[in-house]
Amino acid sequence: MPPSRPEPALVTPPLLRGWALPEPTGGKEARGSILVIGGSSQTLGAVLLAAEAALRAGAGKLQVATAESVAPFAATALPEALVQALPQSDSGAILAEAADVVRELAEAADAVLIGPGMQDVEETQGFGDRLLPHLRGPVALDALGLASVTADVDCLRHLDARVVLTPNPTELAIALHVEQDEVEDDPSAATLELAGRAKAAVGLGGATAWIAAPDGRLWRDDSGGAGLGVSGSGDVRAGIVAGLLARGAEPAQAAVWGSHLHGRAGERLAATIGRLGFLARELPYQIPAVIDDIAI
Repeated sequence: MPPSRPEPALVTPPLLRGWALPEPTGGKEARGSILVIGGSSQTLGAVLLAAEAALRAGAGKLQVATAESVAPFAATALPEALVQALPQSDSGAILAEAADVVRELAEAADAVLIGPGMQDVEETQGFGDRLLPHLRGPVALDALGLASVTADVDCLRHLDARVVLTPNPTELAIALHVEQDEVEDDPSAATLELAGRAKAAVGLGGATAWIAAPDGRLWRDDSGGAGLGVSGSGDVRAGIVAGLLARGAEPAQAAVWGSHLHGRAGERLAATIGRLGFLARELPYQIPAVIDDIAI
C-alpha cells in the first residue's frame, strides 16, 4: 500500500448539496434505463433488492436479467420491470454463455449493474469476460461481478473510468489478491489502490465507508450504523449506485451519494424500528425521502 494518500473529504449533506444530482425532466426515458444482471436459483432476493433500490434512487426504466428458473418470479415481484431469462447451470448459476443472450439489452441500457446474487466464480468470470468488452458504460460491478477484475485488473480500461465497483472488505481483498486483514488495517489505502489499478470509482462498504476515484480523490462516509450489517444490505447499496448512474450521475458522484443515501436510510430505520433488527428490504423505501432531506 502507498505510504501517503490524499486527505479524505467527509461526506455530509452540505458536500452533497454542492454536488447536486442530475435532475432529469420528461418521462422515464429521460431518467435513464437500468439493467440489473444477477441472481441464481437460490439468490433471486439479491436482484430484487438491487432493482428496487435503483428505481428508488431515481432511475426511470427497470430491466432485470436473471436465471431462467427464477425469472417468472422476478417478473411477478417487479411489475415495473422487463425481465430477461438467462441460461443457467445445473446448480442454478447464470452461465457464461448468457452474456450473448443479454448483450443487446446491456448495450442499449443507460447503466448496467452486474453481480448481485451471482454464483459460481468460473461462470461469472466467463460472463463478465464475454460481456464487458461490448459495454461503453457506465457500469457498476458488485459482489461476484468483480470476478473479471480480480482475474485481470485491466479489463475495464476501455470504459474510460465510467465504472463503479462496490465491494465489501472481503471482496476488496480478493480483488487486490491480499489478505483481508490488510484491507481491514488500512481500508482507505486499499480502496485507493483498487481505484487506481482498475481505473474505476470504488465504494467500500463497512462501519466507515470509503470511496475513491481513479484520479486519487478520497471520501469518508460515517453515516449508517450497525443495523446495516444485515443480509442484503450490500445489494441495496449497489442498486442505489446503479440507479444514480442511470439518471446521469458521474461514477464518483454515484459512489459517494450512494454510500450516504444507504447510510442515511439505515439511520432513519434505526430511529423508527431500532438500532438492530430492520431488514434490507426496508431500506429502498427510505431513499426518496433521504434524497429530499439532503436537498433542503
